[in-house]
Amino acid sequence: MTSVHDSIPEGLKLEVEAALAWFNRRADVEFEVTGILDPEAALEMAGSREIRLVLCGGDRCEPRSFRVTRRGDDYDVALLDDDAPVAVDGPPPAELDPPPGALRGWLDRSLARHAFVVLVFYRGFW
Repeated sequence: MTSVHDSIPEGLKLEVEAALAWFNRRADVEFEVTGILDPEAALEMAGSREIRLVLCGGDRCEPRSFRVTRRGDDYDVALLDDDAPVAVDGPPPAELDPPPGALRGWLDRSLARHAFVVLVFYRGFW
C-alpha cells in the first residue's frame, strides 16, 4: 500500500529540492512540497531516483513523479508523468488526498476575501 509522509527523509532532501526548483521554473504559481509518497522505495534506489511528491501551490495540490539523477554538484530532473493521475486500483486511498499541512494558509486567505467559507468533506476527501 502506498504510504504518504509529510516530512522528507534527510537522504532525499537535496533531490526533492532539485525536483521542486525544476518544477517551479515551469509552473505558473509557486509550489511547495507537502508530502512524499513511498520515500523508502526512493531511498533504496541507487543512481537515478524516482521521487513521487505532493506539490501544493495557489489553490491546488498535484501528485507528481520525477526522475532525479546526480551529475557532479548538480541534478538532472525529468518529469515522469504528464498530468497523469496516481495509478491505483479502485478509489484512491484517502491518504493520497493532500496530507496535513497542504494548502496551509488557504483558509485564512479565503476568509480575508469572503464573508464566509463552506468546507465540504466527503468520506475523507476534500
